[in-house]
Amino acid sequence: MPSISARIPDDEEATLEEVADLLEEDKSTTIRKALQEGLRDLRVRIAVERYQSGEISVNEAARIAGVSLAEWLEIARERNLTSQLSTDDLDADAESAREL
Repeated sequence: MPSISARIPDDEEATLEEVADLLEEDKSTTIRKALQEGLRDLRVRIAVERYQSGEISVNEAARIAGVSLAEWLEIARERNLTSQLSTDDLDADAESAREL
């Protein structure tokens, strides 16, 4: 596993120690968990911003967020995101559904 070094302000170190104590883990494990959760949140935020701007599709948003299409649709619903589908896309989806 690669090693990364970072400097953090004193108050963040105190917070890190407090959270590590709450989790009953060492600081390294707490940092790894925080980084993992933070990166996941950042990926979702980037996907939401790009999707809302119309820059990316539903599928691309799910890929950027690192989730399945179903999970992305749930994220979009929870955040009240508007659909970026054109009427042609909706018509094609409706036609596909009728063929099932």
